[in-house]
Amino acid sequence: MTSDESTTTARYREVGPSLRYLLIGLPSAMVTIVLAMLGVVAAVTIAVFGLGLVLLPWANAGLNRWAALHQAAAARLLGTSAAPLPPASTRIGPSATLALLRAPATRRVAGWLLFHFAAGTLFGLVAFVCAGLAVMVVLLPFWWLVPGPPLQVAGFQATDWGSAGLLMAVCTVISLTLARWVVPALARAHARRTLSALAPSRTEALEGRVEALTATRSDVVGAHGAELRRIERDLHDSTQASLVTIAMKLGMAREAGDVDPAVAKLLDEAHAGTEQAMTELRSVIRTIYPPILADRGLAGALDALGGRSGIPVSIDSGDLGRVPVAVETAVYHAINEAITNAMKHSGASSIEVRLRREVDRLRVDVVDDGVGGVDERRGTGVRGIRSRIAALDGDVSITSPAGGPTAIAIGITCG
Repeated sequence: MTSDESTTTARYREVGPSLRYLLIGLPSAMVTIVLAMLGVVAAVTIAVFGLGLVLLPWANAGLNRWAALHQAAAARLLGTSAAPLPPASTRIGPSATLALLRAPATRRVAGWLLFHFAAGTLFGLVAFVCAGLAVMVVLLPFWWLVPGPPLQVAGFQATDWGSAGLLMAVCTVISLTLARWVVPALARAHARRTLSALAPSRTEALEGRVEALTATRSDVVGAHGAELRRIERDLHDSTQASLVTIAMKLGMAREAGDVDPAVAKLLDEAHAGTEQAMTELRSVIRTIYPPILADRGLAGALDALGGRSGIPVSIDSGDLGRVPVAVETAVYHAINEAITNAMKHSGASSIEVRLRREVDRLRVDVVDDGVGGVDERRGTGVRGIRSRIAALDGDVSITSPAGGPTAIAIGITCG
């Protein structure tokens, strides 16, 4: 079979699905306009009776399901997939209704309703004519058996075999022309327009992607926090305990009598190395997840941090609610680094640390009364703060004019 023959065969195979799609679309368009009018009535009753606050969300949910059915049918016809409409909210109340009216999906469905009523009616009538003419082609050879008035098409009657044959030829040509070229083209056009009208815009798609990534990031942050705690606990309870045991045994062996001087020297070096390893391990544990965070929480840990500093540190933490472990750790180390930098380089006499929770975001401000003039290019302290916070999708802003004060503002998501 040649390529032209294959194309022709494929096009004829489109006729059945396309005809069915448009014929179903004809009564569907009638139903659509009725549903749209009910939606308008529900919206009008908001201002008139207030009843629309209850009716409109349910009407919108019904219209969304109706649109989703047609979206699926259009995708099947074109052999493609479609982005599902967002689930319709049925929450009741002025704010929920206002959000529903402002939602992009509501506008998309409303625009599709008008398109489907107009195009579905017109294209469905064309398909109805095509199907009707095909039926007449079948019936015309039996014109003489039909009781009552003779068969007629567009005012032309089949009163004898000649007129019946002529009408049958005309109906066949028109029906085949519509089925071969017009009906599939109209069905594809309607389906493509349905998918494009109900598809989210690029902005909406990006917003949805951001929401999905935000939710994923929240899960990752939670898992990361749990992993930090596990690592800290394993190092503290297992590795550190093993090192302590080894150090004790080495000490006992060193103090035993009749030990060769060379062996005693090796024992001394091994014992000193074990003590050094424990010191470094404790430092690593504090870096991974400071134990004081697990014992006293972020607010308590910061109070202890301020109490250990060499200059007065005022901590105002308020009610922070639940803060993920990874966020607690990053904020604790960032504030610790900021306080350390202020004590080392700014000559500050006091430091103020303020923490506040804004819905799902934690805001931190560290202000010192030092000489200012922070230069991020000289040193790694500020860069370290930025990298810790940026790893959790946070932001850091630093204001440090010459003569001071230096203010570090941190914002980090807690969701």
